Amino acid sequence: MTGQRRIIAQVISESHDHPDVEEVHRRAVKLDSKISIATVYRTMRLFQEAGIVEKHDFRDGRARYEEMAETHHDHLIDLKSGKVIEFFNEEIEKLQRSVARELGYELVDHRLELYAVSIDKK
Repeated sequence: MTGQRRIIAQVISESHDHPDVEEVHRRAVKLDSKISIATVYRTMRLFQEAGIVEKHDFRDGRARYEEMAETHHDHLIDLKSGKVIEFFNEEIEKLQRSVARELGYELVDHRLELYAVSIDKK
């Protein structure tokens, strides 16, 4: 792995959000000003193919990335702010497995994305 790829990997590993390529690039050039946007695009594609990162489309027109998680989680996306909240709910997990079984399948993987707007609390 090249030094520039190590820096990009570090940026992703230290991210607590779901940055797009442009944001990964902004963060990476703070560590190495010679990293080009093309290098970030190529590296993110390679990392995705290698199962190091997961690519998401949260309906905001940008591919967003996160390091491949060791534990499963789902996402709730705030449509007004763009904030992405990771969560895990065992009841939802059980329901998904149950639905698959009822339809004659064994659930082996899934992705759940909830799109929401915040409720004004008074």
